[in-house]
Amino acid sequence: MSDAKWITQLQAVLDCPVREHQLPIHDWRLLSSEQSHSPNGRLQKSKANAVTIGDYVEGPEGATWFALEQETELLHILEVCRRELSETEQRLIGWTLSQMLTDRSKTFDGMTESERYARELGAWIDEQLETGDPKQQLPDRFVSRGRLFSSMIPFLLVSEQPEPGGSNFGELEKLLRTFLAEEVLIIPLKEQEWLILGPASLIHDAQSGERDEEDDESLEESLSSIASGLHEMLSSEWMGGECHLAVSHPISPANSIVGTTALLRETVHLGRAFHLGSNIHLPWMLHLERLLNTIPEAHRIKFVEQALKRTDAFLDPEILTTLETFFALDCNVSETAKKLYIHRNTLLYRLDKLKQETELDVRQFRDAVLVKIILLLYKVTKRT
Repeated sequence: MSDAKWITQLQAVLDCPVREHQLPIHDWRLLSSEQSHSPNGRLQKSKANAVTIGDYVEGPEGATWFALEQETELLHILEVCRRELSETEQRLIGWTLSQMLTDRSKTFDGMTESERYARELGAWIDEQLETGDPKQQLPDRFVSRGRLFSSMIPFLLVSEQPEPGGSNFGELEKLLRTFLAEEVLIIPLKEQEWLILGPASLIHDAQSGERDEEDDESLEESLSSIASGLHEMLSSEWMGGECHLAVSHPISPANSIVGTTALLRETVHLGRAFHLGSNIHLPWMLHLERLLNTIPEAHRIKFVEQALKRTDAFLDPEILTTLETFFALDCNVSETAKKLYIHRNTLLYRLDKLKQETELDVRQFRDAVLVKIILLLYKVTKRT
């Protein structure tokens, strides 16, 4: 059972607040020593200089503190805020914590310290995303061990490898450190899904190599370029098979890692649903798709059926390719003709023919928006 879930269950059973935080180990030992010699205090079961999982002392305002994990001079503790907690209950909670955390540590046997940390962090992120009211800030036990206050670029990598275990943490970490930087942090989430945090300095490197002057779009263009290069490397050298990659603006992970992960998951979902065949997904390019995704499926199907009743011209492969290219190039006739390797007049003929059959002229903004919506909804409704 994960930390967040058993803490929630413990709160429900005890009917009181239960939370995690950190304490200097010196303060714990001092408190433990005082209570073990106090005639009015309950004897704390640990020795003054030895702290083990499940040890407990009385905290402020009637709370009880239970030792979880020690990290150099800090101790991760669980605080149970209830005055009426009996000594038997204290011992039972301490024993339960000891058993649970010992069992959890066994699941990480054979892993490096960095992989164990990453998997624990990934499990916590997944827990938060499954709850109705996720915590946005990381617990101290993760922040103290990571570089999560630095500005980092978040990527979400999703593999379509059919066989679990087709790729392992060490292999992926080695590849990413070679391509991105040594400071990269890889966080396994669900099966075949990884959150990747790369240094923000990659943006400066990309910008300095691409242009002399920055403009409003340079950040997003650089992120897109980095994602494209990363996906190309993974496609050629990684054993994870075909994969999807999303990237977002730099973040401070300690404060926004949960919300960013949710955004990137949504981005991959929208990209795969609305743009079949595309493997790189950018949240700032999917605003319309995000809006359309909120429409109930029955309404989407009805809208497409009504639009296609007038004509099946949109379903012609040549027209579909022409329209998608036309929209991708911002409705620029000359650039679209070049991209399709056709004469400009040939393109105009196709657009005029579409106008005759549908009464929609995609060279006009209003009609272009409507046709774009029809095409996006058609892509998702035809697969339902």
